[in-house]
Amino acid sequence: MLDDLFSPASIAIIGASRDENKIGNVILRNLVSSGFSGRIYPVNPSYPEIMDLKCYPSVKDIGDPTTIAVIVLPARVVPQTVEDCISAGVKFLIIISGGFAETGPEGKKLSERILSLVRTSGTRLIGPNTVGLYLPYSNINTTLTSYSRVSFPPPGNIGFISQSGALGLLTMDAISEYGIGISAFINLGNRLDVDETEFLDFFETDSRTGSVAIYMESVADGRAFYERIRRFNSRKPLVILKAGRTAQSAMAASLHTGAMASNDSIFDGMLSQAGSVRAYDETELIDYARVLAYSKLMTGNRITVLTTAGGVGVISTDYISDSRGLKPLQMARLSENTKDQIRKVIVPYGSAENPIDLTADGSVSDYDRVLEILMRDDDVDAVLVYALPQTPKMDMGVVDVVEKHMKSGKPIVVGVLGYKIAKQLLVEFERRKIPAYPSVHRSVKSLGALYGYSAYRRVRQ
Repeated sequence: MLDDLFSPASIAIIGASRDENKIGNVILRNLVSSGFSGRIYPVNPSYPEIMDLKCYPSVKDIGDPTTIAVIVLPARVVPQTVEDCISAGVKFLIIISGGFAETGPEGKKLSERILSLVRTSGTRLIGPNTVGLYLPYSNINTTLTSYSRVSFPPPGNIGFISQSGALGLLTMDAISEYGIGISAFINLGNRLDVDETEFLDFFETDSRTGSVAIYMESVADGRAFYERIRRFNSRKPLVILKAGRTAQSAMAASLHTGAMASNDSIFDGMLSQAGSVRAYDETELIDYARVLAYSKLMTGNRITVLTTAGGVGVISTDYISDSRGLKPLQMARLSENTKDQIRKVIVPYGSAENPIDLTADGSVSDYDRVLEILMRDDDVDAVLVYALPQTPKMDMGVVDVVEKHMKSGKPIVVGVLGYKIAKQLLVEFERRKIPAYPSVHRSVKSLGALYGYSAYRRVRQ
């Protein structure tokens, strides 16, 4: 069980330092700055105290029970430190240090030694070669990059598991710009002990997690992994970015985390059968996780586009209706009754056909009335709304309108193009947990991800 990892009473930093250029200092500062309310124990025989915290020569000298020990020491001394932690009754180890299986035979021997120690104890291990954990609901940050260099997301609904630490940190930095939140960030590193499947066990029952995003480079046990993600997808959506798809990238993965290559076509088929949504870069990974965490399931694939810019509607139609593209979405065929009702709302030179063009004269009130009509049309399964703030009658009130209809009606995905005011809109949509994206392509692809998972769930029910 991982409950104590997410709600620890105490954390020790073994290898803590006063030197601000050392990782042991960065991690200790991050943990203190994050507002962790539990006990913090710096461990280093060279100092009596660090950051006004009593410093201990060894983890065995702490005396009180320690929930988590973060190890920031050279690889060669890590096995002995692991032994000391096990003797002290530490429940979880997070080994930041690199220099293990990813480096060759000598590193592999160190890994095997550490694994033999933890497997005969009650202590669990994350890593080695990990950048740490970021758990915003518990005010825990044990990552090795300082707050001055990376922005960390607020609490949210996406569980984020990554085999790559750097990719995870960079992704969190990017999504923080728009206020996108996560329930947890877990960097597995070399996955010597605890792996993705055990964290899926936790996230499956965690009420704060609506979807999970995973970056991975290899699968240790394909059959067990398939069975686990299939069960998970029957309850919550899972998005997976699997790197190492080609021979060249598989070699890079083996040098990065010691990952073993796998046949990508087999992996792709496994994800499809298990109901997981596949992403192909870090942007898709979070885009899809957001729409799946925030949205109702779609009952079909018929999309209506609502916009104040005709060109945006045409491009969206290209993406949705192109047989070579994002199948199986299709443009909804609006009933004559629906089109007649829309014509009564929009200006005479607008279009009631799908895509619906309110023109630059479209107002927040027009959006409200047209969405109400579309919510009643049985031939519409979801709506792609473009909230374009550059036109004079558009303002932040469009967020209220979309939120109202999204809660009471069909799934809605929002596109917000531009930058100056658009960014404010994107941040506000995100604050309300409404999936909104800064491009046509990302908006349509996210709808496709939502439909793909929805179709899987309909078959599984």
